[in-house]
Parts: sequence; C-alpha cells; structure tokens
Amino acid sequence: MATDKKVLAFDLYGTLLSTESIAQQLESHFPAKASSISNLWRRYQLEYTWRLNSMGIYEPFSEITRNSLLHALAEHDESLDDHAMANLMNAYDNLSTFPDAKPTLTQLASIPTVASVVFSNGTQTMVSNSVQNSPDLSPYASLFAEIVSVESVKQYKPAPAVYFHLAERLGKSHPQLNEIWLVSGNPFDVVGARSVGLNAIWVDRNGRGWVDAAVPHLRPTVVVKSLEEIVAVISDA
Repeated sequence: MATDKKVLAFDLYGTLLSTESIAQQLESHFPAKASSISNLWRRYQLEYTWRLNSMGIYEPFSEITRNSLLHALAEHDESLDDHAMANLMNAYDNLSTFPDAKPTLTQLASIPTVASVVFSNGTQTMVSNSVQNSPDLSPYASLFAEIVSVESVKQYKPAPAVYFHLAERLGKSHPQLNEIWLVSGNPFDVVGARSVGLNAIWVDRNGRGWVDAAVPHLRPTVVVKSLEEIVAVISDA
C-alpha cells in the first residue's frame, strides 16, 4: 500500500479492543477470580513478547496468548480443560471495543485525506479475524486500508524493525516517517514509535498523564483522553 495521505496506525489490543472484556468469559469459570486472572493474563502476554525479543526468539502471538493464560491460571492455582481453553482463545476474536472506538471510526470514515490501518502484535489470522468477525469492529472493516502484523518480521513491539516494517508496508520512506501517526493506549508502543521517528498519539483513558520513564526524552507527540480527540489532532497536523 502506497499512499500520500496521513496515516493513522491503530494498535489493536488495548487501544481499539479492550482486553479487559475477556474477564466476562472467565467469570463463568472463576467468578471470584476473573478480573485478577484477566489482568495477569494481559501482563504476561506483554511480558512474554519483551522476553522473547530480548532472547531473539519468536513465537506466534496466538501461542504467547495461550501460554500467558496458563501462567496466569497457575498463579491462581486454577486450570481449564482443553475445550474451555479453546473457547477462551476464540473469544480473543470477539473482544469488545472501547466505547470511544465506534464514534471515532465513524468520523474517520468521512475524512478522505486520512488513511487508517491496523498495526498489531497479533498474528495476521488473529487480527484479520478480529477486524472481520468482532461484532463491534466488523462494521468498520472497510475503513482499514491495511492490516499490518509483526508476524512477518518475527519481532514484537517496541523493536525498531516492526515500525520500519509498518512504514515499508505503507510506502513511506525515511523522510516520510512523520506522516505516520501511531495511535496506542500502550506506553511501550508509543516509545517504540517515537524512537524511530514516527508520530505517536497516546490514549490516556485513565487521565493519569504520561509517567513512563524508560527513555525519559521519548514522549508522545500528543496525549488524548479519548479516541474521539484524534480526529481534531490529525485534521490539524
């Protein structure tokens, strides 16, 4: 995909789709522990990607997602049979969007000067299934000009290679990197994008402000409290 438009590259998990919504699936198995297991599952899902990056090892995000669930369950002294595990993995294709996603995507559909893409750690199959099959997200599938997964790079965010891969897929050369605006609710993703010269909009839904100090001089280009604010941001850019 080559485009002269400004590009909004939306992170999927934790930005458009709420990984916390998986807790509803866990409640049928562990009513008192669902929220805690869900939070730990997400924590290990991300931690595993960083560990693997550091070791130069790649495992598909689907396997990482399954293994991190097993880890979270074990720490709670719980387990699930194969059928229940399969159902939970399938539920990842049907995560709920955050409330601010739908009105934002509706507005973006009417702005011809902006191209929107999905840019995710998920495998191509996982991300495509979510965009095409999620009840919340599928109505906006045609908005996304491209689905870009890190799968072909075999590294995870925030490795520089994945952001350069995004730029290559969009037909953007090095001088054009600032025409790409990452949109993410994950600080590590924002820092990764900024480290290679992309613009980055951090979605601070909790309103706590930027506190990430991994690389103190790398900060979001813009901070918003709702996805709906990015329409004005990209229009003025």
